[in-house]
Amino acid sequence: MNRIILCSFLLLSYGLSVCAEVWLPRFFSDYMVLQQQTSNAIWGWANPGEQIKIKSSWGVSASTEAGANGKWKIFLKTPGYATGQSLRVSGSNTIQITDIAIGEVWLCVGQSNMGWSVANSFEAEGESKVDLPHLRIFRSAREHWHEPLEENRDRLSQWKRCDPKAAAETSAVAYYFGKKLHEELKIPVGIIQRAYAGTPIEGWMPWNIQKDDPRTQAHRQRLIDFAERRRRNQGESAEKAFVTFEKELAEYNAKIDAGQTMKNAFRQLMPPTITSPGTLGHQHPANIFNAMIHPIRPYGIRGIIWYQGERNSKDVPQAVHYQSQLTRLIGYYRDSWHRLSGGHVPKDFPFQFTQLPSWNPPQSEPVEGLEASWAVNRESMRLADQKVPNTAMAVTIDSGDAIALHPKNKKPIGLRHAYLALQKTYGKKIPADGPRLKEKVIQGSRIILEFGSVGAGLMMSRPGELNAFAIAGKDRNWHWARAKIKDTTVIVSSAKVPRPVAVRYAWAMNPSQRNLLYNREGFPASPFRTDDWPLFKEGAEIITVIKPPKPDGYKAVDWERPPMRP
Repeated sequence: MNRIILCSFLLLSYGLSVCAEVWLPRFFSDYMVLQQQTSNAIWGWANPGEQIKIKSSWGVSASTEAGANGKWKIFLKTPGYATGQSLRVSGSNTIQITDIAIGEVWLCVGQSNMGWSVANSFEAEGESKVDLPHLRIFRSAREHWHEPLEENRDRLSQWKRCDPKAAAETSAVAYYFGKKLHEELKIPVGIIQRAYAGTPIEGWMPWNIQKDDPRTQAHRQRLIDFAERRRRNQGESAEKAFVTFEKELAEYNAKIDAGQTMKNAFRQLMPPTITSPGTLGHQHPANIFNAMIHPIRPYGIRGIIWYQGERNSKDVPQAVHYQSQLTRLIGYYRDSWHRLSGGHVPKDFPFQFTQLPSWNPPQSEPVEGLEASWAVNRESMRLADQKVPNTAMAVTIDSGDAIALHPKNKKPIGLRHAYLALQKTYGKKIPADGPRLKEKVIQGSRIILEFGSVGAGLMMSRPGELNAFAIAGKDRNWHWARAKIKDTTVIVSSAKVPRPVAVRYAWAMNPSQRNLLYNREGFPASPFRTDDWPLFKEGAEIITVIKPPKPDGYKAVDWERPPMRP
């Protein structure tokens, strides 16, 4: 076992650092992108007490001493955007890092729809000749662990310059976001992709910040109880899982050492994971954070794009709870990045998230109830966006698929995130989001809704009736409403509701086929409600969303939507 592999083994298995050489995480490597105009954290391991020096091609140097545990960290100032840069890291050995770009770095995080690749999306053929050497992508394998990892086990992860192959395997949302920023800002852009399929938000936060949450406690206890039943009935145990894991990890490392990179013709080799018992699996609180977020903090970033929520929207109570969970996650990520970066990553750095798209059969009732947990999750995100400073939400109800949980129309989502960042983070004077409800006024038998963020004006997605609004009186019975655009307002009424008190818009799992409300720049309005009526009753029967059956010969097609003209 060579020194590098030995060092990695000790770091990963025991959290120790007794390396005979200076060692850096894999994301400090050739083609990396450093955040411009800040002091970037660069860290690694060496012998305790060893002097470490970093010298940059742009004339800045810094040094430090490895601590008693062998870990060291240096803050290195970066200038404005640049390309063709290099670093030399020196201790008992020297590491040369070349072809560094300095620009804007964004971390793209979430579950499977964040990981969904360009190659599996609509419009993939349009990227078959892409050549953007200063758009860089760092994509790593899915990993989780029951304790925080110092370094990831994925030995094939690396920064890549954007060519057709790199684009095809990258998250479509992250790719279209990064590409648009790169084209508009005309500077290098780095995308760090950390996505893991089927993961709940509980897994993306450390346990200590959510241990007092009763729903999280119950979620964790279910996993503990299930693991105990499996131990009693099937002899499953953590000890056996670790033995199997170490054997598979040794096999993985041996294959990498032999130069093997592919599991088969289509899939790259990935390090092993433990799927059971559940206390060690990817559903357990903190286990995703430990392996996907902990090892990359506090890499210098401008902001985060978040696309997760499906796993936390199986029923309405769970979806209501998501607002507080998302708020907690944003706060922790910001606070910890700021602290660990020595204050160089701002405490309120931009955090953008993706409102859930449409899924399940198209809406047929004015308002869906307990069967529409995704509508409630969209509400949780909308409220979090209102309450948490420096956040932004990409509205996506005109994307999705009635059948597939992984829709292929990811490009509009990536572009909407890019426009939000261009406006809110980079100060571009462009429209970037859809109409937002400002005020509700009741006038006799009608309700007048005043909107902001209207751009050049309000419009419908297509000719016909604006038919995605519902209206109710004090009896809380919902009816389809007649809705009419007038200047910056929508006037809503129904002959069945002579004394209206509340309106809901696009309140369903899949409102995409209704005639939706947009501004003339092509950005849709978020689903919303003007009432504060309880969305569920404690102790009432819960409806769990299920995946629709896929008909024979089903073929996904993209949906029509107004073009975006920011």
